[in-house]
Amino acid sequence: MKRLRIEHQTAFAYQGDVSASYNEARMLPGSTDSQFVLSASLDIEPSTSVNQYVDYFGTRVTSFDILSPHASLTLTARSLVEVRPRPLEHADMTWDQLRREAARSVEVVEQLGQTSRTKPHPEVAEIARAVAAQHDQPGQAAHAIAMAIGDAVEYVHGVTGVHSTGAEAWEARKGVCQDIAHIVLGALREVGIPARYATPRSGCPSRESRTPGWSGSRDRGRASTRPTTPRSETVTCS
Repeated sequence: MKRLRIEHQTAFAYQGDVSASYNEARMLPGSTDSQFVLSASLDIEPSTSVNQYVDYFGTRVTSFDILSPHASLTLTARSLVEVRPRPLEHADMTWDQLRREAARSVEVVEQLGQTSRTKPHPEVAEIARAVAAQHDQPGQAAHAIAMAIGDAVEYVHGVTGVHSTGAEAWEARKGVCQDIAHIVLGALREVGIPARYATPRSGCPSRESRTPGWSGSRDRGRASTRPTTPRSETVTCS
């Protein structure tokens, strides 16, 4: 087991005072079977009262209003988390079983639809179908598809932006975590494997934290993930 101390700051600067702002922050991790939160706090400047709840996807949410004039807003999240080994495990599930279970689960159904960011490039769709055809179990297929995409796309900063799509990143064969995750999500959903985007925080030597993206496929309640950061070095926040 390993302990990670994480500090992440998000700041907004306005062009003059704003009279009020209404916000929701998803910056604090929750305890799972692979991570245990020892401490977690969110400092808000200007200071204000907060409400906290867990949303539909199991993410910790901090909701707050600032009703006095302010020219900036700074959120600083600090967490100490114990992470445990997370071996990849695939349930003994067939493609037919996955289709039946997906049709009965609202959460899983929502993870099958494509968005403008995840809609796969025709080449990616072809790769996904070809790989899936080689496996009798969707869990193994999901891992193989993610590996194939990860091996084909080079991790490079500055080629894509926050609004880039997975198809655009595939054309360049370059991108960052978000881009690779979008490509993998599109590929998995193309072959009927429910998948979602997850946001982990990385444990880094410096005070600056990176915000990589994971693609997670649903395999009878288990997640088969392909992060671009080592699994033992990350804490999932959402």
